[in-house]
Amino acid sequence: MLLWITVGFIVTGFIVLVSMKKSMEMKVALIIENEESMESKQISYKPVIWWIVGATVWGIASMFLIVRSFSVFM
Repeated sequence: MLLWITVGFIVTGFIVLVSMKKSMEMKVALIIENEESMESKQISYKPVIWWIVGATVWGIASMFLIVRSFSVFM
């Protein structure tokens, strides 16, 4: 059961991260392009920062689950 949870978590997280990647690249490019005119505050850094935090947490949790499943099955 732990193996299927691990595989499902990793695959689902990878699909979500890859599907959001292009959107985040466009937001970062827009932020860099309009760096001087940030007074209007139309462009927010928060979605990009949360995407990076989410990717990091997903990676750490995936590593923990992989290590845990190896320790259980061996």
